[in-house]
Formats: sequence, C-alpha cells, structure tokens
Amino acid sequence: MPDEQKQLAQQILLQQIMVLLEAEDAPGLRALLSEQRSSDIAEVVELLDNEQRRTIFDVLDKAISAEVLEKVDEATRGELFELFGDEELAGLICQLDPDDAADVLSELPEERSADVLKGIAPDESAKIRDLMSYSEDSAGGIMDPAVISVLEDATVAEAVSKIRSAEIDEDFFSVYVVNRFGRFVGDVRIRLLLTSPEDTKMNSLIDPDTIYVTAEADQEEVRNIFSKNDLIVAPVLNKKHKLIGRITADRIIEVAEEEAAEDLYTMAGTDADELDKFSAFHAARIRMTWLLPCLIGTGITAVVLTFFHWKFAAGNLGLIFAAAIPFVPMIAAISGNAGLQTSAIVVSGLATGHLAALKLSQVFSREVRIAVVVALSCGVIGGAICALLLNSRAPDSTIEPMRIVFAFGIGMFSAIIVATTLGLFLPFLFRRIGIDPAISSGPLVTTANDSISVAIYMTLTLLLAS
Repeated sequence: MPDEQKQLAQQILLQQIMVLLEAEDAPGLRALLSEQRSSDIAEVVELLDNEQRRTIFDVLDKAISAEVLEKVDEATRGELFELFGDEELAGLICQLDPDDAADVLSELPEERSADVLKGIAPDESAKIRDLMSYSEDSAGGIMDPAVISVLEDATVAEAVSKIRSAEIDEDFFSVYVVNRFGRFVGDVRIRLLLTSPEDTKMNSLIDPDTIYVTAEADQEEVRNIFSKNDLIVAPVLNKKHKLIGRITADRIIEVAEEEAAEDLYTMAGTDADELDKFSAFHAARIRMTWLLPCLIGTGITAVVLTFFHWKFAAGNLGLIFAAAIPFVPMIAAISGNAGLQTSAIVVSGLATGHLAALKLSQVFSREVRIAVVVALSCGVIGGAICALLLNSRAPDSTIEPMRIVFAFGIGMFSAIIVATTLGLFLPFLFRRIGIDPAISSGPLVTTANDSISVAIYMTLTLLLAS
C-alpha cells in the first residue's frame, strides 16, 4: 500500500509539473518544486526531455539543483552534463559534499572534469581531487573527508569546543583521537563526552577496539565489516595509519545496492554501463559482448550434436539418435540450472564474506551431498518421464527404450554433478585470479554446461545402444 501511494503521489506531481511547464508558469513551478524533496524531483526529471529539464533547473535553488543532479540515474546525468556548461556545472558541484562531488565528476571525461574543477575554490577542488585519486570501488573512493579529531592529551572541554566550532553539516557519532604525529589512536563516543567531567583526558576515554578500514580496502569488504560489526560509522586510514576520512552507514547502504545490482547484471550477462546512455546501439553493443561468446558456445553444442549424429549414422543407429534427441533440452536445462543454483549460493557467500563460503572444503562437502541427492532425484524422475514418452510411441523393434532411459538417467546424474562442480569451483577460481565471481553464474558458463551435459548424454546413449 505505501508503494502504491508513493507511485500515485509521483504521478500527481508529474502531472502538476507538466501542466506548469506547458503553461510556462515559472513562478508556479518554482513554488511547487520548493515544497518537494530533491529525490522526488529527481525521479520526475528522469522522465522529462532536455528542454523541460532546462526549465526545471532554471527555477530550482542551486543547492537543490545540485542534489537533484546527484540523485538522478547515470543515463539522465549524462544528458544533463551535455545540458550544462562548465561554469554552471562547477557551480552545482561545489554545492555537494566532496565525496558526492567526486562521484559525479568521475563520470565525466577526464579532460572536462579537470576544466570543471578549475571553476571550484582551490581548497574544495583539492579535497575532490584527493578523493578522485582513489579507486571508485575502494574505501578511499567512498569516504567523506570531513572528520573531527583531537589530540590524545586534549580534555573533554577542548573536544566539545572543537565540535562547536567545526563547520560540518553532517551528523557525526564520535570524535577521533590522534597522537602528536597524526597517527590514529582510537575514537571516543559522543555519549562519553556528554557524561564525563570537562577536565577528563581524551586518552582515558578511547575505545581500544575501534574498528577502522584502510583507504585501499574494496568497498565490498567495507560493507561486510559494517554488516558483521553493526557499525554506524568507521574511520578511514591511509598507509601511514593517519586519519583521512570516515564512512557512514548510509553510504554503505548505497554500496550494497550498487554491488547487488552489479552482480545481478553480471549474472544476467549484461553490464550497468548500458544505463549510462539512452542509446539502443550502446546498450546492444554491451549485451552483444556477452551474447557473442554464448552464441559461439551454443555453436559448440551444435557441433557436438552433429558429431554424434554422424557417429550414430555410421552405426546404423539413426532411429536411436532421433529418439534420444528430444531429451537433450531436458538434460541441458536441468544441469545448467543445478549448476546455477550452486554458483549463486557460493557467489552470494563470497560477496557477503560469509565464513562458510570462504572455506572451500566446507562448502565442497555440503554442496556435493546436495548435488548427489538432486542428481539422483532428477535422474530417477527424468528417467521415468523418458520411459513414459518412449513407450507411448508406436512399437519399433529397432529401438530398445530402456537403453535410452538408462542412458538418460545416468546422463542426467552425471551432468548435474559436473555442472554443480563447475558452479562450486569456478567462483573460487575467479576470485583467486581477480575476476568477479558473479561471472561464473553468467550465460557464458551456463552455455559451457550445456555443451558438457549434451556430450555426456550422447556418449552414454551411443555406448549403451551399440
């Protein structure tokens, strides 16, 4: 119900905006938009054409315009980049927090990004450049450089005074403590500052078990650290153990969404890059980079079937080949899906850092037992279906149905075991060599499963029929 109400509210807002745009009522449009959240405006902007977007941004307050620019999807933002000049874009970027500004600028070509940064105050542009120097998928790339830190020999009164004088418009939950060399020592929760005497030294309040992350840590690893330890915020340290920023839980939620979407795109055989532009050719090119190897893979399956066709023909077993062919899709599909189920479990475990998924021997022991049960079940049930269908056809003395049924049952069992083994080992292998494990669940590997399972089935049929 809440989702339906939200959709209805969005439709009403869109209709109201369209009426004001058609009437060219700028004051009315400004008044309406001033009452809306930037996230709601962003959703509407994604549905408008560039001329209408231009009008929207002309009436919006600059700070709200910047938020809208940051919240729209990448494809829309790419079109807005073309709509804005460098000077206007710089004016919007400087309204954002440095971490958000770095994210937005990273989507621009390097040359234009440098031109936009020239229009931003040197101290702010320096912060943004520092963030852009880190990989966008690292802790340094997603951190907020705005932190409050004090020396370890400072008092509670001095820490509170620093908090009061700090120009930070973000919520914070602790004060970080550093030594005289600037190296991170620990943090002190706000609760302790409020309940301790003013002359208490900060080093006596430090949490010795403060959890921190390094700037080079992958954002997926950071997400797992937050999840396992129920963190709200974590400090970010550089290689010299110096405090350079912090990461908050709201940023981790965004990271989790990005990682989930990325894995979903990879497993489906596409890429989030296709959302960067509205061009159908751009999206088709990205999808074809995945589909072309699959097309080649299915061609290999066709070669396998053609090879066995000639083998059966040479042995005057053409009718047996014709009787066995209808069951090929069943074996290919079931074994492929069985392998996909295993790889999905393993990929999910690796992504979330689940301890069991990090121990290959433990996962292998569990998945093999499951695979044997599944393979036996599918082999028996599939064999029964195969027997029923073969015995329902007109009697033919040249075909012995039970041989094909036996070949089908063993073939189904073997294909599922092989597919499960691939689904189990490939994610670990890909992870070891630095490739996204989610690729092992994609159409490329599924196609490989098809070729292998068909080869197993047809080989068994040929051997048992000879």
